[in-house]
Amino acid sequence: MPLTPLDIHNKEFGRRLRGYDEDEVNEFLDQIIKDYEAMIRDNKELQNQIAGLQERLGHFANIEETLSKTIIVAQEAADEVKNNAKKEAQLIVKEAEKNADRIINESLSKSRKYALEVEELKKQAAIYRARFRTLVETQLDLLTQDGWEKLEPPESRARDNERVREIVE
Repeated sequence: MPLTPLDIHNKEFGRRLRGYDEDEVNEFLDQIIKDYEAMIRDNKELQNQIAGLQERLGHFANIEETLSKTIIVAQEAADEVKNNAKKEAQLIVKEAEKNADRIINESLSKSRKYALEVEELKKQAAIYRARFRTLVETQLDLLTQDGWEKLEPPESRARDNERVREIVE
């Protein structure tokens, strides 16, 4: 057990014939007591500081551990978000490709349909033209028959025949 200032103060030394000067010894012991008390106070202050610093160190260690865990969680979350974004991008690309294929197929189908309609219209126009030509030629034949000549003067008949031929051609 360490000495206390009170132990030093209460210490009694035995006396001998040629001993030390009692006042000098007491004065020296008083100085030792003061210095020892100061050292004890300083030691307690330092121990209190050490305890405070250890407490702060523990707090900072907890903060460091929390930050490390937070960084790990954030990294994992970032990786997960990145992976999800890649998957979503792939799904979007696949969907866009499907839509593009569908649009292309629809366009090709419509194009074929319109081409068939155009061909049909060309056939109908050719048929109409042929029928119209036949009708006009039939009408021209009727006009050139003998029965009409008696009703018209000869010069107007030649002019009308020329106009009809121009129209038909």
